[in-house]
Parts: sequence; structure tokens; C-alpha cells
Amino acid sequence: MMLPALQSVKSLVVRCPNWVGDIVMATPVFECLRNNFPNATITACIRPYARGILQDAPWFDHIVPCQDKSLQGLRHLRAALQPLKPDAGLLLTNTTHSFLSFKFAGVPNIYGYRRNLRKYFLTDGPEPQREGGKYKPLPMQEYYLELCRYLGLVLPLQPRGKLHLSDVNNERGLARLRNWGVRDEDMVIGLNPGASFGSSKCWPAEYFARLAEMLQESLHCRILLLVGPGEEGIAQKIVDASCASIINTGTERVDLADLKPLIKRCDLLVTNDTGPRHYAAAFDVPHIVLMGPTNAQYTNANLEKTRVLQRDLPCVPCHKKICPLGHHACMREITPEVVMVEVHAMLQATSQSILSMS
Repeated sequence: MMLPALQSVKSLVVRCPNWVGDIVMATPVFECLRNNFPNATITACIRPYARGILQDAPWFDHIVPCQDKSLQGLRHLRAALQPLKPDAGLLLTNTTHSFLSFKFAGVPNIYGYRRNLRKYFLTDGPEPQREGGKYKPLPMQEYYLELCRYLGLVLPLQPRGKLHLSDVNNERGLARLRNWGVRDEDMVIGLNPGASFGSSKCWPAEYFARLAEMLQESLHCRILLLVGPGEEGIAQKIVDASCASIINTGTERVDLADLKPLIKRCDLLVTNDTGPRHYAAAFDVPHIVLMGPTNAQYTNANLEKTRVLQRDLPCVPCHKKICPLGHHACMREITPEVVMVEVHAMLQATSQSILSMS
């Protein structure tokens, strides 16, 4: 049963996670909130760069940019939230700073995990699960939904990440693909070489270049190189090192809303362990994840069309932004030949699945 204090809530604000993948993995929470508070005003508070992820989604009445690392940003946040008169706030971030931002904005009741200093000041919330004296690694989707469970909300029956794409935005993406010479009948394989977390998550550019050649030679497909802000240099290295014909999206500005129809159009995505992999999962696109320094347990949900390639090394997972040992073996030991085997296996499995449904 819903906590009594929440039963009269008319306006609720949610502090979204900061990372792209985490936001997608939190979408079952957004769905849960809308279902449990059908008549309330629900506001998403999100980093400006990530707003496009929520574009076209039905869960929120308002989307407010969150730039709370400066006094000016805090004032803007307060000015945006005050007219909405939120009764309660839900933190999907773990920091005490995010709690203080909501307090500064005048949110009276704040719920979230009892972590750090904020555990003494939150209105309510669960303790994170522990194992061996440390926080237990959980799939982030489950971690976020546990907040809803603690608050007594009715959870989705089959929770999974979801993204929404309007017909207008989808057609704009398809038009962009046509301008790049992609036909309706073409097989499209996406390559995602970047990772905003740090270089430790990045598969070598020369490996992507060689894989593009192998894919095109074997499958006669179109190669779509997905490039985010600041990743133009990596993309250019791949294009320069490869004999394959590659569509380099880095030549145009592709934001997180524009990225949706591009990934949805892919027959397969090969990606570092970063945000676009969660786009693929949300759109049911088969994908291969090249995972290096991170703990796979955090993303261990909804993997029906996912292949995770990760080396079993003593240094994995280190969760460092740059390889502290200098050899980057966790990524370099995943060769293009190994990935190519998985590509064929995944395409074959997808083909068999389609045949069994027909």
C-alpha cells in the first residue's frame, strides 16, 4: 500500500539520473509513477544535455533543466519548480548535493536512498543493500524500482527500459538516413565507439576500423558510425584507418533525441558499454556490448537480445576512467575476430526468431 504521506500528493518532482544509460534504465520508475499518480502533476528534473531522451514520453507534465552546480543554476531550478508547488520529490541520484538542491528549491518532502549525509535528512527511503560491508551491485533498473517498492507503489508487471519516438521525429531520422544513401532494404549495422565515462570503456579505434571492413565484406551492409559530442576525433580515426565505406554521423549534429530513430533502424548495434546500448535494448534492437572495466551486474536486466563480451581478468572490474595499469587488456583482448563470431551468431539467432514467429 502506498505510504500515507504520498496519497495526497498533487505535484511530484523526480530528479533523474545523470548518465544516459541510467536514465533509460530508470524509465520503468517513470512509468510506475505515472500509473500510481494518474492525476498528479509530475515533473522531471534532468541535465539539459539529456532532455532528448525523454522527448515524446507520456510520463511527465513538465521537464525542467537541472544545472544545480552553481548558485545561479540553483536559483533557476528554484524559479522553475516554485510555480509547480511540488508536494514531494524523488531522488534517483545518490548524492547529498541533489538532496540540497531540492531543499533549496523548496521541495518539502524528499524521498530517496539513505546514503551519505543525506540519510539523516530525507523524509523517508530505503537503506541500500549491502554485501560484505559494501554496497551490493544490483541491476540499476532493480535498484531504482526498489525505491518505488519501498514507497508502496504498484510496480509494472514486466519492467523494462522504454523510449518513445513520435512519427514526426522518426520520419526526420529516416529522411536523414536516406540523405546518407541508406535504402529501406539495406542491412544497417551501427557502431558506437565513444564513452563519456572515460577512455577505459573504449574499444580501440583500429579495432572498430577492422570490424567495419569485416562486416562489409561478409554481410554487404551499411555501416553507421554513431558519434556523440566530443567523439568526433575517435570517429575520424576509425574512418581514416578503415577501407570500409562508413557513414560518419559526426559530420552532423546528432543529439540524444535524433539518436533514437538511427538506432531503431539498425539491424544490429556493436557498442561500448555506454548509453546507446540501452537505446538498443529499449527499441528491441540486437546488440553486442564490448565491456571492459565495469561490473556487468549493474546492467544485468532485459538481456534477451544482448551479447556481453567481457574478459575474465584479475583487474576487472576496476571502474577507473583510465586504465591504471596502462595495458587496457580488458578491451584490447576482445579482438575484431571474436566480435565477428558473435555478430554472425546474433544475426542467425535473430533470423531464426523471426522465422519461428511467422
